[in-house]
Amino acid sequence: MSTPSGEVSQNGTIKNVDSSSSVFELEEYDFSKLPDRPRNLNIDRQRSLDERSLAEMPLVYSPHPPSRADNYYRAFDHFDGAFSPSRRSVLSTPRSLYGYEPHPMIAEAWETLRRSLVYFRGRPVGTIAALESCEEKLNYDQVFVRDFVPSALAFLMNGEPEIVKNFILKTLRLQSWEKKIDRFQLGEGVMPASFKVLHDPIRNTETLIADFGESAIGRVAPVDSGFWWIILLRAYTKSTGDSTLAEMPECQKGMRLILSLCLSEGFDTFPTLLCADGCCMIDRRMGVYGYHIEIQALFFMALRCALALLKQDAEGKEFMERIVKRLHALSYHMRSYFWLDMKQLNDIYRYKTEEYSHTAVNKFNIMPDSLPEWIFDFMPTLGGYFIGNVGPSNMDFRWFCLGNCIAILSSLATHEQETAIMDLIESRWQELVGDMPLKVCYPAIEGHEWRIVTGCDPKNTRWSYHNGGSWPVLLWLLTAACIKTGRPQIARRAIELAETRLSRDGWPEYYDGKLGRYIGKQARKNQTWSIAGYLVAKMMLEDPSHLGMVALEEDKHMKPVLRRSSSWTH
Repeated sequence: MSTPSGEVSQNGTIKNVDSSSSVFELEEYDFSKLPDRPRNLNIDRQRSLDERSLAEMPLVYSPHPPSRADNYYRAFDHFDGAFSPSRRSVLSTPRSLYGYEPHPMIAEAWETLRRSLVYFRGRPVGTIAALESCEEKLNYDQVFVRDFVPSALAFLMNGEPEIVKNFILKTLRLQSWEKKIDRFQLGEGVMPASFKVLHDPIRNTETLIADFGESAIGRVAPVDSGFWWIILLRAYTKSTGDSTLAEMPECQKGMRLILSLCLSEGFDTFPTLLCADGCCMIDRRMGVYGYHIEIQALFFMALRCALALLKQDAEGKEFMERIVKRLHALSYHMRSYFWLDMKQLNDIYRYKTEEYSHTAVNKFNIMPDSLPEWIFDFMPTLGGYFIGNVGPSNMDFRWFCLGNCIAILSSLATHEQETAIMDLIESRWQELVGDMPLKVCYPAIEGHEWRIVTGCDPKNTRWSYHNGGSWPVLLWLLTAACIKTGRPQIARRAIELAETRLSRDGWPEYYDGKLGRYIGKQARKNQTWSIAGYLVAKMMLEDPSHLGMVALEEDKHMKPVLRRSSSWTH
């Protein structure tokens, strides 16, 4: 990998900025011009949270902070258009505007989050993975793209967009580096998994060092980094109401490079994205190679975000046409073949095999005998979810939290499907939430299967780490999904559960055990995204209009293709 010794100038033309300026020297450029108010939003007043459950309330948006006398709970109608660019979250202040004292954990969380900030040449550019005191830091002292997302959302919700803008520009800068692993060169659009700032006290210089997968456990490039970058760019744009950053030629090019990697033609017969084990949050061998739900859901969401951010010039229109075609095919494929509920499970149980015709019902030649025993008891009468993987003669029936939450937020899930996912979470609370939210996947693999699938990985033993461990960072995704589906009481219950231990235990990275009762055997303390995930969840519950940063309304042109099943009838 080519690693420059500092900032390298890249020419770019920006309005009111000298054309010889580097895009990475534009931190002083004024991106603060905001629209007077959001468009097409209904404005209404509601009773306070104490008086009325969010689940019973029409969702509306108010552009101005309420007074204590008003004492009402604000929500929104069209969350895709909702943003509050001038509003600072009350959770960063000593006392809430709604008349109740914020949880004592909040001040501690903000203080720890700010201590995790990483600076490059005097400017904050991200947050490190964990503020740990042990000598063996591994790579927890680096800024991870995926880990920074909840931190970025917390700062955006708190009216501090500058750090997010700096992060977006710095990672864009890193994307342009030459990327090699051994003698093989990676695609131009690959975003780094992480980066760190090296300080040279003798020369008094600072240098950025990036990891594109060459230092990772499995030497796998991070497929999800580029998707999270696009999603975060849209979140910044929605939060600030400013599209100037996204419209910069460099950001437009960065998006096109990422999309070029994903939309390239090859031997694929499916619209899903083929990927290796370890290319996402589950960054170790866990049997997710193929068409993992997390990657497919992030892919879908990133495509939809890019569609809203790309400029309608010649290059932009070409990509927009390709995106629209892929979205239609991808939504059909995911809703048809990845979805599992009681009826679909029964259909698979009765599948015939070796069907060669184009009229085949069992299109992937799934063997009914391959159905795991646990799935029959796990599947509730009302409920469903997107399974972990679908490929030739292969279905991974495990539940993966992140993929299903993103499916809801991106509207990959239809209204009926997102309702069924929430039904499943409520019905299987002990299994998926337990004593500490939330299971990254369910169930754990063990015994002979664990030895084959993980290669005897001592970190991914049963009910630990990625193998059924409980990850507090997933709180923000659950909360966002709950608000979008009109069921905030589920999120509130999970947050209250986390508040009983999370701070007392030192903000661990993950918990072990079938119910998540034990701090993870190798979990780092003061894990930044555990802290940020909690803050984002609290701020979204307090001000649901923040959901507009991370949620997309259903595209009416992508009509559901699944026939209605019994699990969708309420």
